[in-house]
Formats: sequence, C-alpha cells, structure tokens
Amino acid sequence: MTGTRKLAELSGPAVSANLTADSVIIIPTGAIEHHGAHLPLNTDALVAESVASAAVERGVAEGLDLWQLPTLSYTKSDEHHWAPGTMWLNWETLMSTLVDLGRSVAATPARKLVFLNGHGGNTALLGVANRELRRRFGLQTFSMGAGFVRAATGTDGEPDELGMGIHAGFGETSLVMHLRPDLVDLTLAERNIPEHMADLKYIGFNGFPVSFGWLSNDFGPSGVIGDPTGSSAELGAQFFEQSVSRAVAALGEISRFSHAGPVQ
Repeated sequence: MTGTRKLAELSGPAVSANLTADSVIIIPTGAIEHHGAHLPLNTDALVAESVASAAVERGVAEGLDLWQLPTLSYTKSDEHHWAPGTMWLNWETLMSTLVDLGRSVAATPARKLVFLNGHGGNTALLGVANRELRRRFGLQTFSMGAGFVRAATGTDGEPDELGMGIHAGFGETSLVMHLRPDLVDLTLAERNIPEHMADLKYIGFNGFPVSFGWLSNDFGPSGVIGDPTGSSAELGAQFFEQSVSRAVAALGEISRFSHAGPVQ
C-alpha cells in the first residue's frame, strides 16, 4: 500500500492496485475571486484544500480509505465578475467539467466521490452534479461545505455582522489569518453589511425561505459582505479545527453510506 493519499501522485497501475469499491475520492472545490482588499483571490481554494488535506490525513489515521484529487479552483464566481482578478466559468462549462471528472472517477475502482466545497457560488450546481453523476455513472456522490465559520455576534469584542457575514467577513478572514497570515492585510479590512436587510423575515442569505439573485457589488463597491475588522488567527484556528473535525465525521458517515440500507 502506497504512503501517499494524493491520488495524482500515484501511477495509473497504482490507482488500480490501491483503490477499491470502498475508497472515497475527495475533490476540493474553491474559487479564484475577489475577497475585498484584505484577502487573497484564492481564499476559497485555500480553505477547501487545507481542510481536505487535514481531513484526509486524520481520516486515514482513523481507518478511512480516503483519496484526495487536486483542487478545482476555477469555478462559478460570476457574482464577482466585476472585480479584476476574478476567474470564473459559466455554469455550462463548470457542469461539463464536473461531469467529465465524474466520468474519470468512474474509470477507477472507487465508487464514492465527494466535492468538499469552499465557495458558496458552487453549491447549487454541485447539487445538480451529484444527481447527474449518480445517474450517468452509478457513482455515489456527495457535496459538503469545507469551512465551518459563523457570523460575528457583537459580543466579546466581536463586531456584529447581523447574521450576514457571508463573504470576506469575520469568519472567513479569521480562517485565512490562521492558514496564511502572510496573505492578509487587516489594515485594509472594512465593514460592509446590507443593514437594510437585517429585519427581513423571508428574503436573505443561507437558509432563509426566499433566496434571491445577487452580485457582490450590489451592496457596495468593496465586494465584502460582513465585517472582517475584528478577525483573529486564534479564532481562525478554532474554526479550522471545527471544519476538519466535521469533515472527518462526515467522511466517516459517507464511507459507511449505502442507498440500499441504513448507515451503521
């Protein structure tokens, strides 16, 4: 058995020799997109790949048969199309890419594929891809979030993001400060929250009954939706540990999952 769990580091024959129908292949999905003036363009890809790598290492140590493919970084980021540096695919291109990747995974012995996603703009399309790959290639397919963060609450010295710290805000900035502090310039961080939405009961981000189409500059020229000013590497380390622990637990359940019967 090879020591690496990076699938691309194996030879072709080694893939056939080391993977089985019980193997789980993980593809981190991120983005290269505008994250305000204080964060790098590769924020989402960095978080997805970092969580995936740590979760695979820990999961394998716990006996899970996990394999990691290179991160898919060019994805659906058209909500940030207006900002220089954003690299985005249209939905047809990304869907075709996901289908082609699924076809390629289906040519290995592995039957389970997980998209560990660091970019909210990919979520809906990954859900469609899950069913498409299941139908076309018989794979068991899954998608899950990578970074486990929360909005700042206005307590303990935190800013109050009014539940809307969804992009380049407190949680995401703290994560990057933990992972790559050299890429963060907190002196350029600024608060930008659509406070007029705080009292809405139905229309909102992430879990509200009514979703809506939006571009990041709908809410101001910075492209930030949140308040990164109180972010810290210490909180980022907590968020990262929670992200990895959740990912390992989820991958364990995925490893045991079968459409034909209950998960043990």
